[in-house]
Amino acid sequence: MKLTRRQFVVGTAAGAAGAAGIYELVDSLTGGSPTRPADVTRLPEQHLLDGVRVVHSDGIEVLVPPLHHEILTAKLAVDRADLHDAQVELERVLAGLDRDYVPSPAGLGVTFAWGLPYFDTFVPAAAKRMLPYDRRAGKPVLLPAERFQSDPFDTRLEANHVAILLRSDSLAQITDAAKRIRDTKLFRVTSIRRGFAGGGFDGGRSLPKRMAEAAQIPGADLIPDTSELFLGFTSTQKAGMGPGQIANFETLGYVDFRGSDYFRHGTHMHLSHIHEDLEAWYLNFDFDERVSTAFRPNLDVRQGAQTVRQGPEDVSTAAEVRKVFQKTGRMGHSAAIQTASRLSSDQIGPDGTVYPKGAAIPVRGDFNTLDNPFAWSERADEVGELPAAGVHFVIFNPTGDDFNRGRKAMDGVLPEGKKLGFEPRARGQGFNSVLSTTHRQNFLVPPRRHRAFPLAEV
Repeated sequence: MKLTRRQFVVGTAAGAAGAAGIYELVDSLTGGSPTRPADVTRLPEQHLLDGVRVVHSDGIEVLVPPLHHEILTAKLAVDRADLHDAQVELERVLAGLDRDYVPSPAGLGVTFAWGLPYFDTFVPAAAKRMLPYDRRAGKPVLLPAERFQSDPFDTRLEANHVAILLRSDSLAQITDAAKRIRDTKLFRVTSIRRGFAGGGFDGGRSLPKRMAEAAQIPGADLIPDTSELFLGFTSTQKAGMGPGQIANFETLGYVDFRGSDYFRHGTHMHLSHIHEDLEAWYLNFDFDERVSTAFRPNLDVRQGAQTVRQGPEDVSTAAEVRKVFQKTGRMGHSAAIQTASRLSSDQIGPDGTVYPKGAAIPVRGDFNTLDNPFAWSERADEVGELPAAGVHFVIFNPTGDDFNRGRKAMDGVLPEGKKLGFEPRARGQGFNSVLSTTHRQNFLVPPRRHRAFPLAEV
């Protein structure tokens, strides 16, 4: 099923009015929601989902993310004087969603993440006293977004008050949640960002492949039939995803709560949008070079494989990355990031959970999109006329500095500060030659008990 240029434009216009536009194709292409584990009843912290299905791909355990994703960014539509009443109203709505939907892909995941402009504008005194502090960096856990070396000069550093992440196998449930939140009139929405996830783990043609073909994205025919993502490789290996509550503020000891438990069990969230040049990726890089670029040079991978091991035993050290670079002039994306995103020794969390050396720290929630760069925006230049391949990148880290360390490693700036000799978007520098970030912002995700207008009552 392909869309004409006019059909896509009509779909985009519908998205501005609240309908899903082109993303309504997801259900027709997949035949409905996938089989999931039995529904869960406990409420995890708001950045986590229960009931996530685990399958095997190339003999490797893989997490199956929700089919549908939507992010609303917004500014507050209330005054500081009304903030406590707004807190009560929003929590009432969110409690209703908790009653109606379990926090799993079969139900609904709702994550409220608050930007630095919210804390600085609406609760500045309380934030100055109570926002957690990063011990390693000597900085607050929530930092202003920054442009990185390989970012385009015009990457926009956003200043939204809040980002609302909605995840579900059911588009209707996301639509219902978005409507209930918007009906409060507490927010002025600044953008709507939509997308999807779903590889062909059960043998069928994958959702990214079929959606890209339907939208006539250049290079869509080159995507492997069962690929989880546009770029052809699986990214949700269970061993490559931060386990349990490892990304929480309290787990690894990175964070000083400054005498208050208010934000304990919260985390940090980074949100960005990234364009992906599919034609450049598939036509300019053969399979072996794609493996070297996505993972690490000289990695022995079966031709055509999509899921590659990413367990603790596969982690690269900074010394190994430097050595490979000196020999090949290349740096694998995963290998470089692992120098900053994996535990260097066993850690025991405050609840007694043992996190082994090599375990992943970040919890990713990214998803593919046809937004260009957004499905809808209050700024006219943020909605392109035609669809574009991309990813809305969502990642949870223990602190903002922890995210920055991983992102700098992606540019060849390794944790000890030594920089590999790359030009900013060199071919050998991981994915950077085919990716282009359009927007960035950092957010603080409070624990569930303080998710609605944090610090308003203080």
